Amino acid sequence: MIRVHQLKFRYPNATAPALDGLSLDVPRGSLYGLLGPNGSGKTTLLNLISGVLRAPRLAIKVDGLDLSGHLAAVQSFSALVPQDLAFYARMTVQENLDFFAGVRGYSGADAAARVEEALRMASLGPSRRQIAERCSGGIKRRLNIAIGMLNRPRLLLLDEPTVGIDPQSRRFILQSVKAIHAAGTTVVYTSHYMEEVQDLCDTVGVMDHGRLLAQGDLKKMLSHGHGKAKGPKDLEDLFLQLTEHALRD
Repeated sequence: MIRVHQLKFRYPNATAPALDGLSLDVPRGSLYGLLGPNGSGKTTLLNLISGVLRAPRLAIKVDGLDLSGHLAAVQSFSALVPQDLAFYARMTVQENLDFFAGVRGYSGADAAARVEEALRMASLGPSRRQIAERCSGGIKRRLNIAIGMLNRPRLLLLDEPTVGIDPQSRRFILQSVKAIHAAGTTVVYTSHYMEEVQDLCDTVGVMDHGRLLAQGDLKKMLSHGHGKAKGPKDLEDLFLQLTEHALRD
């Protein structure tokens, strides 16, 4: 579904590249866990794939389409749920969904059906008239995901969707991600919660300093290690072996 080849990206005035020749493949139909320490380039990569940042020519292909020349087509079947809350705080839950459905180009009965579908998927019906800024952290995270589901994406990019929420909301979101994937959506999932990724994902990629360190079938990587990572006891152990133990600022 996603093929990244020798991707380089540097922010203006940055002393080092955010992505330094990154190559990775996300198989169609996978639930791909994208892991890396803070500053490794995960969010930059998702922003490039989603079109928030402009991708270099021929560096990223999504569903066989060069992203630099077919961004609108890719955005029509994909969605990014960012780590930051991406909705209007003073609007209600439903007003936000109605607004973003309009931004996507939906109207009338089609828009209404998509909004109702998103409300059901995220269990937001009882909260539809609440002002977004007054909602709990869990409801805000679920609204973020519901907005991303309005176009019924075939590719969903989730950037740390369970940050800062209670265990009940976290459990609900993880179950929702499993259901979205089971319905046929390819999902790229970033998180610093290794137990989440180990429970959810069938494929993982570990990156650091803008480069891919390892990727592959999660069960095989945990059974056999990868490169210098030998016999990890779990995903966190594999991650620390690959990225080393030094603190990241």
